[in-house]
Amino acid sequence: MKKFAIFASGSGTNFQAIIDTLKEEGWQAEAAIVICDKPGAKVLERAEKEGIPSFAFTPKAFPNKAAFEQTIIEQLRLHEVEWVFLAGYMRLIGPTLLGAYKGKIVNIHPSLLPAFPGLDAIGQAYQAGVKVAGITVHFVDEGMDTGPIIDQAAIYIDQGEELESIEKRMHELEHTLYPKVIKSLLELS
Repeated sequence: MKKFAIFASGSGTNFQAIIDTLKEEGWQAEAAIVICDKPGAKVLERAEKEGIPSFAFTPKAFPNKAAFEQTIIEQLRLHEVEWVFLAGYMRLIGPTLLGAYKGKIVNIHPSLLPAFPGLDAIGQAYQAGVKVAGITVHFVDEGMDTGPIIDQAAIYIDQGEELESIEKRMHELEHTLYPKVIKSLLELS
């Protein structure tokens, strides 16, 4: 059975979508641990409710990124994690973690990359007045949202559509596409 980790920083809606799909479809895989850089984040409550171990840390408690990433690697190895899926994890992955899980770290980003990388991608697209927006699932590399694209999905934005409506539809798209891609990656590895 494949074991994976989910990294998140916030409410954990993508985490929940992944876990719900895993249970509904009976994947031959296990979410072995949730890693969170914000103690007290709602994703930790969700993980506890699902019976999934978690590791929360405060980055500033470590001397540098390499130090906290080494601690994360120890947690991942303890839980025999093979894949890392970022689901709203709001930190760049550094060389320490990238080296340990090369080609096995995947992210979901709320834009049709390479357009609108970085923070507030939906807001960036809205401000730019695009007619088509979407999400991208990609492998993580050293850059910000620059890794090889695995899959994308798009929505058309209606004339005068409010930002909140776009965000809601984008999240629904994420909750469908990301679990599908994760399942496929786990089955192929």
